[in-house]
Amino acid sequence: MPVPDSATFQRILKTAQAGDYALASINVTSSNTVNAALAAFAESKSDGIIQISTGGGEHASGPVKDMAYGAIALAEYVQRIAEKLPVYIALTTDHCVPAKVDTFLRPLIAEAKRRKDAGLPSLFNGHMFDGSELPMNQNLALSHELLALMAPLGLVLEVEAGVVGGEEDGIDNTAVGHDKLFTTPEDMVQVYESLRELGPFTLAATFGNVHGVYKPGNVKLKPTILRDGQAAVTAKYGADARLDLVFHGGSGSLLSEIHETLAYGVIKMNVDTDCQYTFTRPIVDHLFKNYDGVLRVDGEMGDKKVYDPRSYMKKAEAGMKARVLQACEDLRGLGRTIYG
Repeated sequence: MPVPDSATFQRILKTAQAGDYALASINVTSSNTVNAALAAFAESKSDGIIQISTGGGEHASGPVKDMAYGAIALAEYVQRIAEKLPVYIALTTDHCVPAKVDTFLRPLIAEAKRRKDAGLPSLFNGHMFDGSELPMNQNLALSHELLALMAPLGLVLEVEAGVVGGEEDGIDNTAVGHDKLFTTPEDMVQVYESLRELGPFTLAATFGNVHGVYKPGNVKLKPTILRDGQAAVTAKYGADARLDLVFHGGSGSLLSEIHETLAYGVIKMNVDTDCQYTFTRPIVDHLFKNYDGVLRVDGEMGDKKVYDPRSYMKKAEAGMKARVLQACEDLRGLGRTIYG
């Protein structure tokens, strides 16, 4: 099935919210990582999301070194392959910080307008602006500006209030103060009040979550922050004001914590670090086991069967696919597709 149109994507999100499950949102950097995610969504019969960060887009652009151009190229690849699958695969971007808005988000929004004016469907369903490094008023002012541009094009804006700790894709929040790792109920009300009249948006509220994977006990999550924030919003604006929330830093989280967040309105969880590891681990295993075959040692010619990139990339895709399948199960999304 093609990447969903705007109305269908909205229906996917609403169905997840009503059904207390969430969509696995998987970061990709290449056609191989795209294939791993698509294979998992197709096998599990689960609607899912593929997302591209600024670093992922730049990597995908190769010698061009243009993050927006690379994101467009990957999105076009997803569009081609996804149309053959029996589930919906949405496309979004991830973690665009203020310094990269002009070189990443604005060109992608311009491309969406160009396509709409030409009568073509949009490549993406939404974009994320991470303004958490800014004071709240500045964060929301730029979020407001971006959503005003995106909503007429059928694009959903994801915003962040509070800071996700750790480090990912060049964004280093390892030294951020403890108090900034937790979004307040007041923050969530302020986000709703600022954006509610413009168009659809999602909120990455923070509750101690971090990017990366840490040993058990090193990360202290407080999912009840999401509960309290939702209560503040709905108490002021009614049950229909319930926010669509996003869980960043999902790799390595306890299953009980994941399930608790679903009850508080999380409809999307990002999984990146675990996917990177499970993609790379089989390659390392292949190289260790086939050391004398992948190298031309002592005048020998090696074994073409094992240094053919397809031999180990197939294993890498299978490893990452298994992790995406686990994410779909953890999020109670197995078999959850509105297709058909």
